[in-house]
Amino acid sequence: MIIVMKPDATPQDLERVSDAIKAKGLGVNISRGKERTVVGAIGDERILTEIPLGAFQGVESVHKILQPFKLVSREFRKQDTVITFPNGVVLGGPEIQVMAGPCAVESEDQLLYVAERVKKAGAKILRGGAFKPRTSPYTFQGLGEEGLLHLAKAREKTGLLIITELMDPRDLPAMMKYTDIIQIGARNMQNFRLLSDVGEVSKPVLLKRGLSATIKEFLMAAEYIASRGNQEIILCERGIRTFETMTRNTLDLNAVPVLKSLTHLPVLVDPSHGTGRWDLVIPMARAGVAAGCDALMIEVHNNPEQAFSDGEESLIPDKFDNLMSEVRKVASAVGRFVA
Repeated sequence: MIIVMKPDATPQDLERVSDAIKAKGLGVNISRGKERTVVGAIGDERILTEIPLGAFQGVESVHKILQPFKLVSREFRKQDTVITFPNGVVLGGPEIQVMAGPCAVESEDQLLYVAERVKKAGAKILRGGAFKPRTSPYTFQGLGEEGLLHLAKAREKTGLLIITELMDPRDLPAMMKYTDIIQIGARNMQNFRLLSDVGEVSKPVLLKRGLSATIKEFLMAAEYIASRGNQEIILCERGIRTFETMTRNTLDLNAVPVLKSLTHLPVLVDPSHGTGRWDLVIPMARAGVAAGCDALMIEVHNNPEQAFSDGEESLIPDKFDNLMSEVRKVASAVGRFVA
């Protein structure tokens, strides 16, 4: 339920409304906009109906949120969520951010070379997996904390923010120490314990859509994170499993405008996993920008033929330079920009 406060509502008015909701054992989320403050009452709607919220001083109106995902819905917050990092990088505004790097961190030298190349091309966030969820238990599983150390060193030398995947709540303390954005992979989209744990930390979370997840299921997974207090969530469309076999997945670009209409959260497109083919990454990155995404995630490797993971979908640095040039053109055409 949404309680819209009047423009002249006092802090005391807001406190009384919040206290009344909390007294019933329900959650409260306060969103302060330019003109109005909105109180989100989270919990059993049968209990909420027992509280005469419309009668409280300072309350302008009371509305039910029709969607099952409450905090991440456009009904709850009209304005887009914008995530600003300590170094000044902004995700969710007019600038389209690009995250780029190898699928897996293989060595310090490899990572630093790629980091320097993607930064030179305009990327501001370095991606690289320290822990790798693989279909086979016999394939490379990542360097673990050693990989996190390599990522931290690359950040120190290049100034790039870093993002890497969290697979297990036991690794969360290390993630908090080393990374700037925590990634929840497609296979863990409905790992509700993991979602709840990252919902309790003060660090942005990138949530990837599950391989066979509907958009509603995707947003309900984001709601798990938001309901624990962390609303700095980035939604990632990375392709879904369909009957088509010419590509690794089917990149669902319909999801971008649909998500933008349903949620205030920023939306990222991953054309590397979405297609599984390096030759399709640039055209689908252009398409993602045209569809309205706020960021791109691109796999870049200095020697894809020798990559430990996902070499077939990785761009060499020169091709990544081409991608950045192409997406700048499309971004300009739709009133956005890429640095």
